[in-house]
Amino acid sequence: MAEDELAASGEEVMQLQEELDAARSAVTRLEADAANAAADAESLRAALAEAQGRIDAATGNAEGLQAEVEAARERERDAAVRYRELVLRAEPALPSEMIAGDTIEAIDASVVAARDVVGRVRSHMEAQTSASRVPAGAPERGAPDLSAMTPQQKIRFGLEQRAQG
Repeated sequence: MAEDELAASGEEVMQLQEELDAARSAVTRLEADAANAAADAESLRAALAEAQGRIDAATGNAEGLQAEVEAARERERDAAVRYRELVLRAEPALPSEMIAGDTIEAIDASVVAARDVVGRVRSHMEAQTSASRVPAGAPERGAPDLSAMTPQQKIRFGLEQRAQG
């Protein structure tokens, strides 16, 4: 029986040896996979650091551009105020209350509307003035209508004309 036990134990040893070899092979594969994963992780960290650097640079650029945009908007508002003042000086007939806007385009639109209103008011006033206009001095004297005169009035008119002229 000792031989049977030894044979069984030899088979177990062989089987254990095979399992040990398979485990060592698996450990070697796992170590290689771990090394590859570590290399991949390091390359991802480098890519992440590079991306973060680009993000930081882009953020800085965006902040600089935002400041430039705000400065340009302020210059546009100042230019619009100066433009409005120039328009009012150039066209004093336009009511200043009607000229408004934050941009040159808005001011131009309000100038067009103001000109239209002023033009309509002028034409209305001119129409009223011409309707109520009374000529200065005495009306023009024209020749009297001879067809409406009696023969005696015609003779008298003729004699008066001769005496004057």
